[in-house]
Amino acid sequence: MMKPTVLSLSLGAIFAAGGGLAGAAFAQDGQPMQRVEITGSSIKRMQSETATPLSVIKADEFIKQGLTTAQEALSRIPSNQTTMGSGNVVGGNSSGLPTGGQASADLRGLGGDKTLVLLNGRRLANHPYDSSSVDLNMIPLSALDRVEVLRDGASAIYGTDAIGGVINFITKRSVNTTTITGELVRPRKAGGDEERVNLSTGFGNLDKDGFNIFGVVDWHKQESINSQQREFSKTGIVPSRGLNLTSGTTFPGNFYDAGADKSGNPGWASGCNPPFSVPNAAGICRQDYTRQIDSMPDQEQLAIFARASMKLGADHLASLEFLHSQNDVTSRTAPPPQTGLIMTNSSKYYPKSGVSGGPLSINWRPLESGQRTIDSQGKADRIVFGMEGLLAGWDYKGGLSHSMSKSSEDFVGGYVADAAFAAGVANGILNPFALQDAAGKTYLESTALRGRVQSAEVKNTAFDFKASRDLMPMGGGQMAVAVGTEIRRETADFNVNRAIASQASSSGLSGSLSKTGSRNIQAVFTELNLPFTKELEVQLAARYDRYSDVGNTTNPKIGLRYQPTQQLLVRGSASTGFRAPTLFEKNGPPSRNDTNDSYNDPILCPGGKPQPGSNPLRDCDLQQFKLQGGNINLKPEKSKSFSFGAVIEPIPSVTIAADYWNIQLKDKIAALPEQTIYGNYEKYKALFLRNPDGSPNAIENFLNNLGEVKTDGVDVSMTLRLPRTSVGNFTVTMDGTYVHKYDYQNERNGEFVHNVGRYADMAPVFRWQHTASLNWNSGPWGANLSQSFKSSYQDQNQVADEFKHKVEAYSLLNLSGSYSGIKGLTLTAGLKNLLDEQPPFSNQGTLFQKGYDPRFSDPIGRAVYLRASYAF
Repeated sequence: MMKPTVLSLSLGAIFAAGGGLAGAAFAQDGQPMQRVEITGSSIKRMQSETATPLSVIKADEFIKQGLTTAQEALSRIPSNQTTMGSGNVVGGNSSGLPTGGQASADLRGLGGDKTLVLLNGRRLANHPYDSSSVDLNMIPLSALDRVEVLRDGASAIYGTDAIGGVINFITKRSVNTTTITGELVRPRKAGGDEERVNLSTGFGNLDKDGFNIFGVVDWHKQESINSQQREFSKTGIVPSRGLNLTSGTTFPGNFYDAGADKSGNPGWASGCNPPFSVPNAAGICRQDYTRQIDSMPDQEQLAIFARASMKLGADHLASLEFLHSQNDVTSRTAPPPQTGLIMTNSSKYYPKSGVSGGPLSINWRPLESGQRTIDSQGKADRIVFGMEGLLAGWDYKGGLSHSMSKSSEDFVGGYVADAAFAAGVANGILNPFALQDAAGKTYLESTALRGRVQSAEVKNTAFDFKASRDLMPMGGGQMAVAVGTEIRRETADFNVNRAIASQASSSGLSGSLSKTGSRNIQAVFTELNLPFTKELEVQLAARYDRYSDVGNTTNPKIGLRYQPTQQLLVRGSASTGFRAPTLFEKNGPPSRNDTNDSYNDPILCPGGKPQPGSNPLRDCDLQQFKLQGGNINLKPEKSKSFSFGAVIEPIPSVTIAADYWNIQLKDKIAALPEQTIYGNYEKYKALFLRNPDGSPNAIENFLNNLGEVKTDGVDVSMTLRLPRTSVGNFTVTMDGTYVHKYDYQNERNGEFVHNVGRYADMAPVFRWQHTASLNWNSGPWGANLSQSFKSSYQDQNQVADEFKHKVEAYSLLNLSGSYSGIKGLTLTAGLKNLLDEQPPFSNQGTLFQKGYDPRFSDPIGRAVYLRASYAF
């Protein structure tokens, strides 16, 4: 075994992601370090021996900063550029479909489907709605010992999904005490309250008794925040910023009179229905729907984790592991928009003047129906039987696992049956221009649509085995080898209740269909560690995967580690990677859903100007439809990546690391961005589908293998351990990621779109992100001041030129203190968002929330964090 140096012993601290999450995340100087299994290698080794950058975050660091969910904790990792979190739950994802409440990680901004998330080194079932990534809400946070983040491609070790990196959540291996913990988060402003209670207990000592059994039960609840509870989210109308993100489907309803070729609204002259709807210069009303949505949903989580371990002789350990997690989310958006309603002059509500007397086409949003409310329920279960130990000189580890992820959506308020609603307008019972009379109220209530609209389930059954051993001595130590295999079966079922979904066009699910798929995967892999000298070590790895539905792929990796002095370490790696298309991506049938943004039809309303014979309420500034679905001919995404860097320790108290990374991805699986299609009609006119009368039907927007992605940048980190003082010990850490380039193509051999520092199509890529932390401890007392920072970027800017702007840089400070001077009791208190920094203004129109971007900012504001934990 290589003798630890001062540098190697300190690498754990500087590798710890999240700046303030770091602290002294590894062993203290002078303590012996053991070879263990680490993320990104099948050979047991010390973390400091790896050729790739590995971050280790101790679970205790979450507590210090008041981070209460896995999503929140991973948002502090600068290399994580995720765009899928709790804000997306409100109004759906970038495709306009419900998300099931999921949150995902996204290392390097390549997509959550290219970051592999593991629990104790093994796969979990992905969230079922597209089966592309693990829902972070299912991670049992209170059972964790640490999180390891490999910021490097790892398909040669783990197979699919590991292009951007690997996040391995590692639970405690044994517990023999009982701990009760309670947490409270109380924001300064209304909404967003949080509570958490967890209990862990266990008995048995592996060394003395030969067994250990422990379990953890964790309950967490967060209250919603509605748009009116924060100034920055109250409205989609901000004239001083050029923001006017409203809907032409409003109350009172707008009409289009084809006979007179004019639009109007009987309530326009009296000001519509302020503040929910406002007059438009064209004589119609526009709905400020932002006023009636949630910024954050209600969310309640429960996690149960249990593990039993037993020694079998001196060299073998058997374990049984069980996980059950569930996540219930309730989100609310504006009342249901109803378009294309027909009213004839036989209706008592037909306007008395200013119309031709012919049929009117009406867009109406019935506020009396209430907010559309969806209850999303997610569940995850996993059971693992494992064996590990030493056999005939080989370190081995194997297991059988079965994991399942379920999700469902229920309409619980606001939604109406389209056909019955339209009939109520046609037969003169419903009044689209004013509040309902008694008969109208009764009829409106009868159109309510409630019940389960969709559900999905993904199952993953796997056998894995690997073994490693030293082979022979070399100049720098023992040559070591690892071999392994993995066999998996995946199944996926997506069920749409057509009886309900087909009746609610405002759900984004009206055209969705049930789908199913399954496949088998077999893999073999090997790894070789070659310590040529005490200073130079080379690591080789390769993996062969065979998919029953997409064919075979082989991916190699080489790593190099060179440490000429105790003060300098140089490292680098190169590898290929892949991501197989998910079962949904291959097998999903066509579905007709809403676009995410609002658009003008390029023929009937070019530039927002209605043409003769067009219906501006249908063709102008409105969400259109798109046909989505899978593609049986999808090929795997493939990547090439390399990295190199150095760690220096000029003096024992200072450690600095910098790593350059470069990733090239081809055959990216995605649907062509809707913004691109509408932005270039001449190029994509074949994708615009029309009805026989020439009115818009939908755009064709199926999944395909698109072009390439090229991205590179630098990760930097620093740890400064200040000299001991009479008032305690201080440590300063910083961890940052600088993205030099992020360019992508929307089609093969197409033009590259530059995404760094600008909102392109769907979202920006941040040029710079960092976290920094100042830690202090003295005896039983401790304190932590941490900062997370995101740089500015050019906004979506679908506004007039004089209003185009940059979204300001965003910085949050958290302050906490702790006391553990009473046996068994630990008290923690702090302030999250110390300076009460509100999200910077954004004119993005992709998500339902307006005035800011909920994917990259925290709407809660300053909040008090209290935690008490008692162990006995």
